[in-house]
Amino acid sequence: MSAYFARHALLPGGWAVDVRFETDTSGRFASVTPGSAPDGATPLNGLVLSGMPNVHSHAFQRAFAGKTERAGPGGDSFWTWREAMYEMLERIEPDEFEAIAADAYASMLEAGYTNVCEFHYVHNARGGVPYARRTELADRIVSAARRTGIGLTLVPVLYRYSDFGEAPPAARQMRFVLSFDTFAELWRDLYDAYGGDPQIVLGAAPHSLRAVGVGDVPRLVALVRGLGGDRVPLHMHASEQVREVEACLATHGTTPIALLARTVRLDPSWCLVHCTHATGDERRTVAESGAVAGLCPTTEASLGDGIFPAARFVRDGGRIAIGTDSNVSIDVAEELRWLEYVQRLAAQERNLMQTDGVPFVGRALYEAALRGGAQASGGAIGALAPGLRADAIAVRCEDGEDADTALGVALFRSGAWNVTDAVVGGKHVVVESRLRSR
Repeated sequence: MSAYFARHALLPGGWAVDVRFETDTSGRFASVTPGSAPDGATPLNGLVLSGMPNVHSHAFQRAFAGKTERAGPGGDSFWTWREAMYEMLERIEPDEFEAIAADAYASMLEAGYTNVCEFHYVHNARGGVPYARRTELADRIVSAARRTGIGLTLVPVLYRYSDFGEAPPAARQMRFVLSFDTFAELWRDLYDAYGGDPQIVLGAAPHSLRAVGVGDVPRLVALVRGLGGDRVPLHMHASEQVREVEACLATHGTTPIALLARTVRLDPSWCLVHCTHATGDERRTVAESGAVAGLCPTTEASLGDGIFPAARFVRDGGRIAIGTDSNVSIDVAEELRWLEYVQRLAAQERNLMQTDGVPFVGRALYEAALRGGAQASGGAIGALAPGLRADAIAVRCEDGEDADTALGVALFRSGAWNVTDAVVGGKHVVVESRLRSR
């Protein structure tokens, strides 16, 4: 058991002062008591918040973040970036894969993310040759998470085709490709290995409707729920690119999210990543289902994806979360700032991501991403409350500012987001802004 103390902490009911947190032997909050004395508890230095979940990461892509910023002769897009990603991946073996993931996770913890949903689709060696141990690279992700101390939602991915119409995969995609039966064996192996681990949640993902057959999706849902139950997190890329939407229309006569919704029942276990070019009807379908829209603003900007109308979606009852995706940026404040700012650019208005109950945009943004992120992660996380995993961060703040203003300054003023401490599962993993295990 450990004890921590915060001068200001954002609890589910709002800000509280002089809060003492007690944790139990399982790494959960045993008690959260405002108006307490420190009494030997470890101080957390700054505004104390529940750690932010990162709902979408491809850790290996951190290896070439920022290395594709050179114009090509024929113009550049998501699709030319993807070719560069395939080329880089050819040089990564298991030891490098784990080292890159550990470096990315260390940076996430120092930035305020305390749980990561790893959308894991690199399964094979070069040329699509299976590893002797089917779970080789998934095990490396788990090892990287354990070494750094970050909470992990491992989301193994089914990837079969290169495009709609079950087009054969390209040679450079073969490291991703599994048959459905092989994926099922992989998932069962991972469930046997990690299904009982309190620090790991096992999810599953059909990569996208261009990379799996439509019939694969209900089969995958039945597979994972048959073992793990109805709360297994289900993630999927959806409507990221205009070309993707056009190809789906040409093949199926409808758009990706509409196709998904008539194939399976969407519910709160789903996280649809990007949703950038979802129609108004599709956004309403997602909002009404309780599914989460997993938004990755810095990657979506980096790749030229487009702008998801998040402010309108939230006003209509939609749930959102944030992810680092390509890991070109690992910074909670930057992700949330981009999320708000692109809404302002599109609407030519200010302070859009607020709610009637919380007019402070920084707090409204943080709490919305926290709620949606906890839901999409599938774990007992997302609030400073008894019974939940003891995940917390402390952010240095300006003396004399009220807490809501101080949080807004930390999020919106360049360079002001400084995570001094991070606790994950009751363990103090970041101290004085640096990961202890670095």
